[in-house]
Amino acid sequence: MTRIATGGFLHETNTFAPTKADYDAFMHGSGRPTIADAANVLTTMRNINAGQAGFIDVAEANGWEIVPTIACYASPSAHVTEDAFERIVGIMVQRIEAAGKLDGVYLDLHGAMVTEHYDDGEGEILARVRKVIGPDVPLVASLDLHANVTPQMMDNADALIAYRKYPHTDMADTGRASAQHMALLLAGQRFVKAFRQLPFLIPISWQCTNDQPAKGIYETLATYQNDAVPTLSFAPGFPAADFVHCGPSVFAYGKTQADADAAADAIAALVASHETDFAGTIYSPDDGVRHAMELAKHASKPIVIADTQDNPGAGGDSDTTGMLRALVRNRAQRAAIGMIYDPDSALAAHAAGKGATVTLSLGGKSGISGDAPFTESFLLEELSDGRFVAPGPFYGGRKMEMGPSAALRIGDVRVVVVSHKAQLADQAMYRFVGIEPTEQAILVNKSSVHFRADFEPIAEKLLICAAPGAMPADPATLPWTSLRPGIRLKPNGPVFAP
Repeated sequence: MTRIATGGFLHETNTFAPTKADYDAFMHGSGRPTIADAANVLTTMRNINAGQAGFIDVAEANGWEIVPTIACYASPSAHVTEDAFERIVGIMVQRIEAAGKLDGVYLDLHGAMVTEHYDDGEGEILARVRKVIGPDVPLVASLDLHANVTPQMMDNADALIAYRKYPHTDMADTGRASAQHMALLLAGQRFVKAFRQLPFLIPISWQCTNDQPAKGIYETLATYQNDAVPTLSFAPGFPAADFVHCGPSVFAYGKTQADADAAADAIAALVASHETDFAGTIYSPDDGVRHAMELAKHASKPIVIADTQDNPGAGGDSDTTGMLRALVRNRAQRAAIGMIYDPDSALAAHAAGKGATVTLSLGGKSGISGDAPFTESFLLEELSDGRFVAPGPFYGGRKMEMGPSAALRIGDVRVVVVSHKAQLADQAMYRFVGIEPTEQAILVNKSSVHFRADFEPIAEKLLICAAPGAMPADPATLPWTSLRPGIRLKPNGPVFAP
């Protein structure tokens, strides 16, 4: 029987963020499954939107024996600690080494991991696995669309395959595509590689594949994939990792070098031709709230605002208060904001009890410049233990564990407060504390794009606001020190010089 080892270790690293990812962060999972060891990977990775889940589906259908190692994820943040990286990679590599004869290895990785001791986390993972399995065993990895792909990653993998959708509703599909490419390798086919890095950073708010230019780029990319080029990817990158290989890339695998080069060059040229189009309108907190209030007067559905700079899916701590202050200051009606990460306030709410009025210093504890706790009196409308299912297309039915949680109210503004971080990308993240999102005039989500998968169908209009946070909407404002010389810090933006 064909034997394939699988493993998953995902982290998107914002090197400018306030909080690092230690081992406990991977133990919790922050909206993804908690860390799974070899004994329960196959039960955990079922019927969810995750790369390993999709790969295992196809592998089992093909009759392959799966040798699981580990599966873990932590919320995007600053660097992965050396301790967490070495413990997790140590488990993964030891189990691959102990597995005996393997016909292939599949890894579900992010592609933008920076650790305390390695700028290129995934490059190091792939190099260690390659050292164990040798040069001839196929090694395939799926990557996030936001991967900052490096030469070391390309050198050590037989194929890297990136998501094509943002919101990432195709994570499991990418695992399936990885299994299909693995099947080609197991049949004896081998492919040459082409790798291109683009000369400008792309802000994450304009990487959404529901909109142009990304939508058209991926549609064109699909037409270049064929028997001669079975795998072709464009990764717009994660523009908050301060190391030399941060940025967009295109990577192709072809039967000949000419095949791979032609596909990679065509997509790289297409992306470059749209440099000016990776832009849009971003509002200040007050301007955004006032515009939403005006739109809401004639809307039949909620106006949804992305609090993009405090997105916990991009390294924010999900606790800044700029958008909450703007809602209260402008006396917004039928408004809700979620989720604010503040375990102390959540516990204080539970101690006070439903229906009580309590004064809290809410949020603002991550030390972001221009932000501070919001100290006011709130009515405690609802309490929850934080356990619920998020059935929308991004989380895909995951069981959420937000810890002690509450719905607070100040004026006509409701606030979801939780004890664990997770990006607000599912309507259930309001409903679990008694807030019906479809009945609100204004919703403020701590997310950049992923929320759109579940909220676009119920939204009258989507707006993007930039309140203080760890993930600037404009990457040119970050204090870069280590990018490759000459890369533009945003589309048509200033050029980085060391």
